[in-house]
Amino acid sequence: MPRQRTIRARPESAPPAALRLAREAAGPGLRRIHGLHALRTATVLAGAVALARLTGALIETGERDGLALGLVLGLALTCALAGAGLGAAIEGRSAVLEAEVGVRLIDAAQARLASMPARAAGELPRGALIAGLQRHPGALARLVVGHAAARRMMALGPVLTAATLALVSWQAALALLLATPVMIVFFALVGGMIRERAVAQEAALGRLATQFADRVRALPTILAAHGLAHETEKLDRRLAAYAEGTMGVLAVAFLNAGVLDFFASLTIAILAVFLGLGHLGLAEIPGFAGLALWQSLLILLLAPEFFAPFRRYAELYHAKAEGEAAADALAWAFAQETTAGTSAAAPSLAEPGVRGLVLPHAGPVPDFDLPRTGLVALTGPSGAGKSTLLRVFAGVEAPLAGAVLLPAEGPRTWVSLDTPIPAGTLRHALVDGSVATPEAAARAAAALGLADDPHWPGGLDAPVRAGAENLSGGQRVRVAVARLLLRPGIAFCDEPTAKLDPGNAARVRQALRAASRDRLVVVATHDPALAAFADRRVRLGAALPERQAA
Repeated sequence: MPRQRTIRARPESAPPAALRLAREAAGPGLRRIHGLHALRTATVLAGAVALARLTGALIETGERDGLALGLVLGLALTCALAGAGLGAAIEGRSAVLEAEVGVRLIDAAQARLASMPARAAGELPRGALIAGLQRHPGALARLVVGHAAARRMMALGPVLTAATLALVSWQAALALLLATPVMIVFFALVGGMIRERAVAQEAALGRLATQFADRVRALPTILAAHGLAHETEKLDRRLAAYAEGTMGVLAVAFLNAGVLDFFASLTIAILAVFLGLGHLGLAEIPGFAGLALWQSLLILLLAPEFFAPFRRYAELYHAKAEGEAAADALAWAFAQETTAGTSAAAPSLAEPGVRGLVLPHAGPVPDFDLPRTGLVALTGPSGAGKSTLLRVFAGVEAPLAGAVLLPAEGPRTWVSLDTPIPAGTLRHALVDGSVATPEAAARAAAALGLADDPHWPGGLDAPVRAGAENLSGGQRVRVAVARLLLRPGIAFCDEPTAKLDPGNAARVRQALRAASRDRLVVVATHDPALAAFADRRVRLGAALPERQAA
């Protein structure tokens, strides 16, 4: 089936797709973690009741025997072991789920990179990209797993604890509930501060990683210019800025935890004083006087449990800011290509060709048809968009608008000065990735003058070093054209004769002409001799394409 590409307008504002994807990936597993948290809380509450009854009975009556005490002791131990086991299961499952979410995000980012237009991918800062893919998925996973579970338990845990306390003293439960708004207000106050510092921290990391990657690439030039000390000083400043941002986030997180511990300790101390006064008969405080010893012990045992979810949330509060900053930093990987109701209409093509195409940096392209076989030459002055249009055909560049319909699906072959060539021998470079026979490879090498190249002796056994560093630009192009002859499908060639002497340029023209007899070959060229060979010529910048009969 022919392949048609349509380009749609991007929405001006889109929801955080990275955060949405992370939440979708974490959803089922997170519900199980919430269930385990609720079960653990219920187990801890039951254990606290059993322990308070046991301790109260031992202190008040001094009895150490009896079936009832044995049952209570067994229940307390069982609840303690079950709570510990559930806690370990929660931590283990949370770690596994965070890893799964992180892998899902990395896979999605890699898929986005693979489908991204070459120019757009090349414009991404390499250092920040690499550092971000190592850091941001994990931060986002902690937000949607660890922080989300802590937030849910901050709502559920204290309610269950207060409900249990209300069975003994609703006044004590009310006293704990009254301390809750203070902590929530403080969470809201620190939220903006820690968010700003987390964003600054991520920005500092991106600048540091980008500068480091750029300086590694330019290291030979830096050494030649004796600029190593200067560049080291600049990197040190970037590193210090990142360290300062990290310490800023941690400082706010520690402040948050410290204030929470202060209010929790103060509340528990007040409860202990009220209970002590009631037991000593020094004050008749409603809800705190006339209680049995086990009831007072239960209040003191459950008061720290009431504040435990808040403490856990405070420990992970910085994860919220870091995760949201990571979601913003990953926006490039999860940008929405289309959104319902915002798409721009694109022409529908009944025949292979180009309609209404607008290229980045080059502007509109005249409409033209594409034959199923033959040689099509894209001509025009430098900067007219020939190479960009060729990349659009090949699927590695995206136009701003318009539609392209290629004659057929199937493999594509790209020919240019930077065509990758594997290390090994010429024979290996020609047949790599194809089913060509040794005889076909020998014919292709001979047709391009590679079998007896005096500057590259050895014939099909001529060596190819890593990165093809021992080949000239012209030799690279001729190897790429020879590989084209051994592969089926549409071929796209960017200036295939630009670096060749007249003899080798003539060989390339003849090879492309021969290949176009049973497939479509599209070339971007300034070579008038190659354009004269073309069955169809499209001059960019002109109102209409030039056509030439075969």
